[in-house]
Amino acid sequence: MRFTQIFLAATTAALALSVPTKLKKRGHKLRFFGVNESGAEFGNQNLPGVYGHDYTWYDLSTIPEFINKGMNIFRLNLQMERLVPNSLYGPLDPYYSGNLTEQVNYITSLGAFAMICPHNYGRYYNTIINDTAGFEAFWATVAKPFQNNALVMFDTNNEYHDMPQSLVVDLNQAAINGIRGIGANSQYITPEGNSYTGAWTWISSGNGATMGALKDPQNKLIYQMHQYLDSDGSGTSTTCVNSTIFENRLVAATQWLQQNNKLGIIGEFAGGDNATCLAALEGGLKYLGDNDNVWTGAMWWAAGPWWGDYIFSMEPPSGIAYTDILPKLLPDD
Repeated sequence: MRFTQIFLAATTAALALSVPTKLKKRGHKLRFFGVNESGAEFGNQNLPGVYGHDYTWYDLSTIPEFINKGMNIFRLNLQMERLVPNSLYGPLDPYYSGNLTEQVNYITSLGAFAMICPHNYGRYYNTIINDTAGFEAFWATVAKPFQNNALVMFDTNNEYHDMPQSLVVDLNQAAINGIRGIGANSQYITPEGNSYTGAWTWISSGNGATMGALKDPQNKLIYQMHQYLDSDGSGTSTTCVNSTIFENRLVAATQWLQQNNKLGIIGEFAGGDNATCLAALEGGLKYLGDNDNVWTGAMWWAAGPWWGDYIFSMEPPSGIAYTDILPKLLPDD
C-alpha cells in the first residue's frame, strides 16, 4: 500500500511444506487468510519517533476475534529504522524489537502465522538500499530471535518500486541468504517484486522475467503480490473498475506461477463496501481458491488501532471492512 496516497485518501503447528487447516472461502479453499496489521510503520518522517505519538503497535485483544472468524495469518508491518537503527549492520533496538517479539509470540501461541514485514519500499532512511551485504546482515539480525518458530514468515520488504530490477532481485536474494544463514530454515519467505509488487503488472514490470531466479535452499519461497481493484490499482478509492476486476488482474500472474512452478500469496487486497466491489472480492477469492495449486492465500489491507474511519479499516469493533465486508467474505456455515 502506497502510504503517500493513503493519507491523502484517509488522514496451527509448523507448516514446513505440509498443509495447515484449510479455510473454506464460499466453497473454495485458501491455505492462508488474514489481515495486515498497520501502525508500527506510521510517522516514518519522524525517526525514531515516539511510541504512542508517532506510531503504535497492535491491539492483541483483536487477534482471537480474527482467528475466531477464520483468519490464520497476520502481516505485521514495521519500520526498519526503528527495528535496527542507524546502520543495517547494527543490533536490534531492544524496545521496538521487544514489542515485535511480544506480538509474534502471542499470535503464534494461538497457532496462527505472524509475517514480519519491513514496510520500507526498499529504502532505509529514505534512501534506496544498494548495500546487499548490509541487507543480508539486517535480515540475519531480524530473523535470529525467531529461528526456531516455524509459524513466523519473513517478508523481505514492502513494495519495492522505482528501482533497478536487478537490485530488487539481489536484495531479495540477500534477504533469503541472511535468513537461512542463521539457521532459520523452517519458515516461509515471501519475496516481493518491483513496481509495488502488483499482480496485474507482474509481467509488464519485469518481475516475471527476473524474480524466478531466486534461490532458497529450503525451497520455501512464496512470491508476494498485491492487488487493489480501483482504476490505478493504488487502493485509494472505494470504486472498483468492475465486478470481475480482481480475478482479471490475477490471470497473468497465475499463469506465471503455474509455468514456473512457484507459489504466490496476495499480501494486500481491499475493495469498497458496494455491490461491484463485493462481487469482485468474492470472485477474486474464489479464483485464488480455484487455483490453490499456486495461490496460498490473501491478506486484507488493513487493521490497526489508528485507522479510524479509513475506507478499508478491518479494525474491530467498528472498522467498515470488519462490520460490513468481512461477514460477506467469511466461509459459509
